[in-house]
Amino acid sequence: MAKDKAHISLVVIGHVDAGKSTTTGHLIYKCGGVDKKTIDKYEREATELGKSSFKYAWVLDNLKAERERGITIDITLWKFQSQKYDFTVIDAPGHRDFIKNMITGTSQADVAVMVVDATQGGFEAGISRDGQTREHALLAYTLGVKQMIVAVNKMDDATVNYCEKRYEDIKSEVSSYLKKVGFKPAKVTFVPISGWVGDNITEKSSTNMKWYSGPTLLDALDNVTPPKRPVDKSLRIPIQDVYKIGGIGTVPVGRVETGIIKPGITAQFAPSGIQAEVKSCEVHHETLLEVGPGTNVGFNVKNVPVKSIRRGDVASDANDSPATGVSSFEAQVIVMNHPGKITKGYCPVIDCHTAHVACAFTNIKEKMDRRTGKVTEENPEFIQNGDAAIVTMEPSKPLCVESFSEYPPLGRFAIRDMRQTVAVGVIKAITKVEVEAEEEEE
Repeated sequence: MAKDKAHISLVVIGHVDAGKSTTTGHLIYKCGGVDKKTIDKYEREATELGKSSFKYAWVLDNLKAERERGITIDITLWKFQSQKYDFTVIDAPGHRDFIKNMITGTSQADVAVMVVDATQGGFEAGISRDGQTREHALLAYTLGVKQMIVAVNKMDDATVNYCEKRYEDIKSEVSSYLKKVGFKPAKVTFVPISGWVGDNITEKSSTNMKWYSGPTLLDALDNVTPPKRPVDKSLRIPIQDVYKIGGIGTVPVGRVETGIIKPGITAQFAPSGIQAEVKSCEVHHETLLEVGPGTNVGFNVKNVPVKSIRRGDVASDANDSPATGVSSFEAQVIVMNHPGKITKGYCPVIDCHTAHVACAFTNIKEKMDRRTGKVTEENPEFIQNGDAAIVTMEPSKPLCVESFSEYPPLGRFAIRDMRQTVAVGVIKAITKVEVEAEEEEE
């Protein structure tokens, strides 16, 4: 029965300690991902460490190192079901240095649940200039996550006490911010919840929040529109990890963004140009004969050393317009958080799909009005906060990206510098590397 449900990837974003993991853990616990025994075990362990309020979060934060620090680090994948959909949760970390994980994580999400802390002081910290709530929302939007649900969490806290006015104030402030980013507030669902007590997560909070008549968090998730999956495009799989599995061999893992992968095809990895036959494809330990877009897949390739494939590479079908490295690309960037002026020669790290590569601005062609797209200045000396511009960028080492119009997930990127996201961009055109020149380099 579950086979027929549409699959949706969900990213959970928001400020540190807004309760993302607890809320998500609660959903997974209620809808199938985790059994009661495990929750009880986590509760015991959490209490021993003096962190009893973290038990649902521990469902997600079960990497040992994370447990001790109480922070979610790598992006964990968890599953749960609603009436209509199969969800995979990508729990995006909230701490500042994890924004780049967030970018590679979000680029795989269809829907974002933004968890906002309703407590006095907590909300203000998250939405402030340095808070991550704003940055995450902007990133999610630029990276193509157009459906947003806002969970106003910790309604049970003593400073909030399930107060309707506090919820309405937060709702209007977050709406106005989301509108600036580009979301349509009318299409964003707001749900007041308590991730800890469980109000409005899967069941209506009839006693504590009589004033609220909208959907629960699970209902809101059930009402999202499943994205159209680009099956008819050529295959592209940005590689997240590569494993060497005894008795099987080299297994790259990534999400199929476009096209279909099946055993028997010859995979080509960009930017290296390495080719190899695909022997088998696995999704959640099940061997499948073909895997389409939106699914995380592990596929076994013949005779390729595990070192030759890296995170950030892109797998494609060698016989169907394969992916290649680029020598440069033209992009439209929007500067959102840079303290100074960006001029030619600036060389920050860009995060595009699963790749993180330093790229230099070799030319700033034109500055434009970001709302209308009208050119306001040709060949400007510099660009700064709030500006949108068309620029040419050159990667400092081999990189595979695509134009946004052809392969959206491989055509949007974030520019990072000084440990924060300073700009975001979409790729308009690429200049491919000529393949003959590529020799096997190790």
